[in-house]
Amino acid sequence: MVDTVEALVDGGRASAGPPLGPALGPKGVNIGQVIAKINEKTAAFEGMKVPVKVLINDDKTFDIKVGTPPMSALIKGELGVDCGAHNARTEKVGNLTLDQAKKIATMKQDDLLGADLKAKVLEVAGNCVSVGVTIDGKNPKDFQKAVKAGEYDGQF
Repeated sequence: MVDTVEALVDGGRASAGPPLGPALGPKGVNIGQVIAKINEKTAAFEGMKVPVKVLINDDKTFDIKVGTPPMSALIKGELGVDCGAHNARTEKVGNLTLDQAKKIATMKQDDLLGADLKAKVLEVAGNCVSVGVTIDGKNPKDFQKAVKAGEYDGQF
């Protein structure tokens, strides 16, 4: 049988305090090892809340499954803004570079449906529409058209 402990932790900064410590204590696993492994796996999401699942086996070994923050949180984190545009049609809160869009696509790759990096970046661009962010200085929809037309083919 496998016990599961789920928690929302700060990326790269999980601690033995709540919510993890009290949940893991009765399970008999080495809390220090679990915390170290969680911090190692969530280091890329520093400064963001990250969902994690600790799967504890009968022999007290464990596996860590790390979820990813919502794409809008990754976009805002990459730009260093607290919130998206109040009206995404008229207001823009920042501009993602193509490299930043590729980085976000890579972070979310397990959750995205695109077959390759190019398709996944198009998904990131779709999220930029609702957050009020431009990509490479372009409206996200215009950026998507340019990518589909092959303007960025040499960069993927």
